Amino acid sequence: MISTRNYAALPDAPTLQRLCKALAVLDAINSQEWEYRYHTYDPAWGIGEELFEMNDGEGDQMLVLFRKEGCCINGYLEGYDQADKNELTRGLPEVFKEFIYREPVNSIGTTFCLWYTPEAGWQTGVPGHGEDGSEELLYIFDGKPETYTEWANEYFIAETDRKPLALGAVAHIYRGEVLTKAVVHSIMEELEDWPQLEADLQEIGYPYNFS
Repeated sequence: MISTRNYAALPDAPTLQRLCKALAVLDAINSQEWEYRYHTYDPAWGIGEELFEMNDGEGDQMLVLFRKEGCCINGYLEGYDQADKNELTRGLPEVFKEFIYREPVNSIGTTFCLWYTPEAGWQTGVPGHGEDGSEELLYIFDGKPETYTEWANEYFIAETDRKPLALGAVAHIYRGEVLTKAVVHSIMEELEDWPQLEADLQEIGYPYNFS
């Protein structure tokens, strides 16, 4: 299980970035209403910065900042104590400090923090400092299409008449391959608003061909 005790299991920054885009694309297909999406991706969050967000709407939130220098994860899980942020971020590269110490992270809170640079790989200020809920948020980054499929079948599809997600379609998007109407239909048989999906894909920066 990926956590601040087992962060070496996280993929490198480029692989994680591709996965984060895939999660945002999958949520955009599964829910065309923003309020029901867990995962979103903004490739123009700041100058030279891209941002992935996981937000369950009930207080749990995870932000991942991507820069050319690497990436930084801020996690907050309700019910877990926030340790001293200066301890959690001991050794944090200067390029990530504005992200961690300013908004929106400052208001969200921090129960765990991890960062990646090509030179040092994944790091955290206080490895295994205590119960921080990291495994409850980081598990989605295991790179297995089955993990998202199982979660989405429960969250989006349970108690509906939709068919379970096609694992092959999820894997297609995990690999970052061009999205086609056939792949979309294998996830959502009747998509209501194709222009909306195109706008979402353009915003995320994901390749598609609906011709």
